[in-house]
Amino acid sequence: MSQYSEDAPGESARPNDVRPLVDETDRRILEVLAVEARIPNNALAERVGIAPSTCLGRVRALVAGGVIRGFYADIDPEAVGHPLQAIIGVRLKADARGAIHSFAKLLAGMPEVRNVFFVAGGQDFFVHIVAQGTAELRQFVVVNLSGSSEVASTETNVILDHLHIQRL
Repeated sequence: MSQYSEDAPGESARPNDVRPLVDETDRRILEVLAVEARIPNNALAERVGIAPSTCLGRVRALVAGGVIRGFYADIDPEAVGHPLQAIIGVRLKADARGAIHSFAKLLAGMPEVRNVFFVAGGQDFFVHIVAQGTAELRQFVVVNLSGSSEVASTETNVILDHLHIQRL
């Protein structure tokens, strides 16, 4: 399922973009979960210094309020047959600016794509992809990006190493 709702990129599906206030206890919960998302509730409550029932309620409220957007497994792409990763800058043509949302959804649905970042600056998107090798990377860029009528230009950067930092 795509993270994009029917709203434009960067817009929230919540009415009036109202987010719950995050207090110091919530922040401590988030700091622990950012590093150890699979921690059992009892252990999380103990680390934060609150009752397990209070902890569970707060985590549920953080999820319901959109503060916690998900819990993820960090999977090594190389271990599952994708030793090559790249970040590709994509700039859309000026007359394709109205297609930004639909293009982002299209990218998010491609099996090679791991992340889509809608950005300000010289590019419209940065797309993080995985590939089995340079031939697959080239094919992805030529067919899915350069071959698209909306795309003005691309810039491919091969990822040499990735340090995943888990914190707020």
